[in-house]
Amino acid sequence: MALKTLTFILSLLGLALLTGIMAWLGIGHVFTAMQRIGVGGFLAMVAGQALVDVGLGTSWYLACPEVGLFRTIASRAVRDAAGNCLPFSQLGGMVIGIRATCSMPTLSRRLGPLQWPAAVATNIVDITTEVLGQIVFVIIALACLFSHTGANKFTWPVLGGMALLALGIAGFIWTQQRGGVAIHHAARFLGRHIAEGWRTTLIDNMDSFQGQLDLLWARPARIASGAMMHLLCWLGGAGVTWLSLELLGAHIGYIGAVAIEGVVCGIMSASFLVPAALGVQEAAYVALGYFFGIEAEISLGLSLLRRGRDIAIGIPVMALWQISEMRRLRASKHEAKASETLDYSDNATGSEAS
Repeated sequence: MALKTLTFILSLLGLALLTGIMAWLGIGHVFTAMQRIGVGGFLAMVAGQALVDVGLGTSWYLACPEVGLFRTIASRAVRDAAGNCLPFSQLGGMVIGIRATCSMPTLSRRLGPLQWPAAVATNIVDITTEVLGQIVFVIIALACLFSHTGANKFTWPVLGGMALLALGIAGFIWTQQRGGVAIHHAARFLGRHIAEGWRTTLIDNMDSFQGQLDLLWARPARIASGAMMHLLCWLGGAGVTWLSLELLGAHIGYIGAVAIEGVVCGIMSASFLVPAALGVQEAAYVALGYFFGIEAEISLGLSLLRRGRDIAIGIPVMALWQISEMRRLRASKHEAKASETLDYSDNATGSEAS
């Protein structure tokens, strides 16, 4: 309950910050900046991000090939869509992503459905490899930013934050490999945010959960390849940012786009409890754009276009997932009814025979 209250308060603060920024800049200037990109430019942004999203799912597959390529791409898309489009923090998006991993069909018959312990384990490993790639990406971005005159005001605070994040992720990896109380607490935390049946399955199978983690971390080459692919995807995301700025009329080059995108991602990671980084993302883009001579309305337009791009991808993904979930639930109900009818018939037949 306390976490939900904190998330709600941060959402309101983020919304207030976003409203204040737009009021300060003038909404008319923002719309003018966004009109420069046109429908074709926006579709190019969506296509570029969709390609990056496929790469993110592939990164997951490289680290956990047992899950299946289609399932990793689709489940990753659902996890990101939930975080971007629904009023949840990133933790809520993770819970929905775990559910999608369990229920998502595969294109290969040899890959069966995943149970909750395996789904939680593979999602944790994917998130860990992503953070490893992100740390390297932010360091590269800080190097680009540090070389820019006057930008070291941002460099040292973000670098300090990344150092703390690196220590935290190192401890998190050690905990995953060694098991212990922290993993059990994490599972129970997730259990409080999922349905009772799933909660029982997860908590009652902690040994299986730890076994899945041990199995995944026993192949460090796969973990490294997943982290490397994540880094390439982050660099690809910077390419989408560069394209967006070019279309908006801000010509800072790819290196500048890497600096902006990397530091913004680092700031957003620190605000993971704020749903969709509401307000935080806008403030970060405006502040960083200032160092590169980008007009504030263009920076805010870039942030809003990014949100529009994420919604344009996320809403269809969530709709398709909901349709898939409804079909799966209906099929389960039909199977249950058929099983009850069969049992009744068998019992009746046995009674007549006696």
